Amino acid sequence: QVQLVESGGGLVQTGGSLTLSCAASKSLASFNAVAWYRQAPGEQRDLVALITNSSSTRYADDVKGRFTISRDYDKNTVLLEMSNLKPEDTGVYSCKADRWPLPASWGQGTQVTVSS
Repeated sequence: QVQLVESGGGLVQTGGSLTLSCAASKSLASFNAVAWYRQAPGEQRDLVALITNSSSTRYADDVKGRFTISRDYDKNTVLLEMSNLKPEDTGVYSCKADRWPLPASWGQGTQVTVSS
C-alpha cells in the first residue's frame, strides 16, 4: 500500500507563495504519474498539475505560469510551488499517485487559504 502525506498548506495573502509537498512511502520511480488536485468548498476535485515518469507536465489553465510541479527523487517527494496566489486558489490540495496497474493512491489533503 502506497502512503502519501501532504504538507505545506496554510494561510497566505494574495500575491504570496506556498510550496506544497507530497511525501511518498515508495520511490517516485515506482509511479507512472503524480498529480495535485484542488477541491474548493462545494465543488468537485479538479486537476491542478501533473508530472509523469518521463517528466512531462500538465497544468490547469488557471495556474499556468504561476504553479510548478517537480520531483525530488532523493526525498521521494513531489512538490507544488505556487506563486502569485489568488483567492480562487483556495481549497484542499490532495496528492494522487498512479502506479499502473494498481489503483491510484491519494493523500489526506492539505488546506490552502488565500486571503484578499
